[in-house]
Amino acid sequence: MENNCVFELRDVSFDYMENVHAIESIDLKIHKGETIAILGANGSGKSTLLKLLDGLYAPNKGEFQAFGSIINETTLRDKKMAREFHRKVGLVFQDPDVQLFLPTVWDEVAFAPLQMGLPKQKVTEVVSEALTQLELYHLKDRAPYHLSEGEKKKVSIASVLTLDPEVWLMDEPTASLDPRTQGWVIDFILELSEKGKTTVIATHDLEIPHVATNVCYVLGQDHKILVKGSTHDILNREDILLQANLIHQHRHVHANVAHTHKHWHY
Repeated sequence: MENNCVFELRDVSFDYMENVHAIESIDLKIHKGETIAILGANGSGKSTLLKLLDGLYAPNKGEFQAFGSIINETTLRDKKMAREFHRKVGLVFQDPDVQLFLPTVWDEVAFAPLQMGLPKQKVTEVVSEALTQLELYHLKDRAPYHLSEGEKKKVSIASVLTLDPEVWLMDEPTASLDPRTQGWVIDFILELSEKGKTTVIATHDLEIPHVATNVCYVLGQDHKILVKGSTHDILNREDILLQANLIHQHRHVHANVAHTHKHWHY
């Protein structure tokens, strides 16, 4: 594995149950400092791939290396290794209601650094910094389920920010958000890139890679990598985007004349 390679997957597959394939025969390599888009329609396996990169799942087949070490069920049971791995890698779930479960915003954002064994004084410091940076400090005593979708998304991001991970994994980060919050999330992704963080974004929203990434992997509906390439090249491959169900033929009626054209999601 190359010195600057963060993740490498070789012929990796994962099944939820026998014959229920989530991802199949995935070859993927992500280098330090890259901002990568994993594009694919719903059900193509994007979320599963991110959870595998986060160490929540181990491959059923193939080899997964992270930071030069093999990641599998055995290594993930090693508490020291698992803690170090999760200190370096943070996942922001698509649905904040899946990620947020504690009584207050402060508790949510403090949870990860407490689990990592940071001293209480340091935890207070990093939580205050994260809440202030994301303009959430005034909500610190609120219950997460009382927040708007945009506020929940920011709390989810803050809960990862407290660990300042080397790698950010973001699953459909703009889903269900209003346009202003979508813009804020994209700006945050760009800031991560400027700081040299490695960021992997799973999405079917083509605006994110268009604005924020240089490299794309496209997952087909057969749960395999359909193609990898520069963002510019991928977003100009209508045949690939149609095949992956990322754009579609859209029917309109103008002046009583019906016609179809390709409909883009950005």
